[in-house]
Amino acid sequence: MELRNKKWTEEEFLNVRKEVLASWPTGSSELLNLDVAVENLKKLPDSKNFALKLIEAKKSGKTLVQPRAGVADLDKHIELLQFLEAAGADFLPSTIDSYTRQNRYQEAENGIEESKKLGRSMLNGFPAVNYGVEKCRKVLDSVNVPLQARHGTPDSRLLAEIIHAAGWTSNEGGAISYNLPYAKNISIADSIRYWQYCDRLVGYYEDHGVHINREPFGPLTGTLVPPSIGNAIGIIEALLAAEQGVKNITVGYGMGGNIIQDIAAIKALREQTEEYLQKFGYKDVVVTTVFHQWMGGFPADESQAMGLISMSSVVAALSKATKMINKTPLESIGIPTKEANAAGIKASKLVANMLQDQKYEENPKLDAETAQIKKEVNCLLDSVYRLGDGDLAIGTVKAFEQGVLDIPFAPSKFNAGKMLPARDNEGCIRILDFGNLGLTDDIKEFHKQKIEERAKEEGRPMSFKMTIDDIYAVSMGKLIGRPYKGE
Repeated sequence: MELRNKKWTEEEFLNVRKEVLASWPTGSSELLNLDVAVENLKKLPDSKNFALKLIEAKKSGKTLVQPRAGVADLDKHIELLQFLEAAGADFLPSTIDSYTRQNRYQEAENGIEESKKLGRSMLNGFPAVNYGVEKCRKVLDSVNVPLQARHGTPDSRLLAEIIHAAGWTSNEGGAISYNLPYAKNISIADSIRYWQYCDRLVGYYEDHGVHINREPFGPLTGTLVPPSIGNAIGIIEALLAAEQGVKNITVGYGMGGNIIQDIAAIKALREQTEEYLQKFGYKDVVVTTVFHQWMGGFPADESQAMGLISMSSVVAALSKATKMINKTPLESIGIPTKEANAAGIKASKLVANMLQDQKYEENPKLDAETAQIKKEVNCLLDSVYRLGDGDLAIGTVKAFEQGVLDIPFAPSKFNAGKMLPARDNEGCIRILDFGNLGLTDDIKEFHKQKIEERAKEEGRPMSFKMTIDDIYAVSMGKLIGRPYKGE
């Protein structure tokens, strides 16, 4: 199928669907009959519909809380989610295992069997494709809040089919955000087609009266991502989804560390996503936002880690993000216990509730940072559309081929990997080396001046050493990776 940003016809979608469902035995379930799936989804109570709950939160101005979690054993996964719901989670995840993310379903099956034998999870998540619709529905029936699949899958087509038919009314990811930060050898053209399918599936449900949320993954690599790059990619994925008929989109952002820049980034993301959707004729899409708590290295000390979680929650609440994804005080160690995850939920909820009625007032620095982010996003998106002769899908592929779009530290061979970020003297994430990013000279000069201010303060040249120092800074209790005196 020729790549273009054009809504698939129902015939095109259904033809590809036959191949998708035939790719693993659980795709043969009668519950995947679309007429049956639509009727079952219509019977879901509103309290379990992700899209509807987000709309209500947006209206009320609440910042809701969602953890990450997933284990291999079905019963233990249910037990884990019930524990997190009791801790106060407003939404629940099912984090999918790495084999499933790579469509290696036989190895996921082996992991399920090993987990049963050893009595502990031998997979780093929940293998939803292997369990199929019936067992995924059992997970939904065991809890009282909406469920979302969180994964990192370039080709999420069969996973999307199974989770949605099971009543999970949100799927995280997108053609860029779940490809370049997670995979090495999958082309952007292929992942756009895969995610067009996932979005067309949601569009099919919307056409038949079922509301389902889609959530591009905002943090990307989670390491010093300049806000304009993350926001531009989130807007691209939102526009690609809307073209296929998605009506409820949550765009996301990963905490950078400077409070003003973080609040400005969420504000700019929300406003520009709505503006671009309106500009291109998608006038009936509800846009909400998600703030990801700190995605980089965490302090090993649990008390310090909880301090970072609480700080993240303050920024999420003051930014008026619709929801936040919480971390745990065991983040630096590995997969957290359910008790640690619950502690992160409780701390995050307390802060969000206490700040619900408070507002971060407009001020010149916030306005200037918001305007700067918007200016950069517009510049990047203008370049993408120009490269694609007006077609967003084609332009996106060409933009990454030429490095006009570039994600820092992404492993994909389809990402240029030439741009480098670093913090300025106040901890805002700026661009140290632009590579071939599609930004104007005045924008480049702005970033250069900001990093030069820091270099002068620290008495050292602008260099890659700043980037390295910044990557490790927070795990050592600082935001900016300043050298020790005498270094």
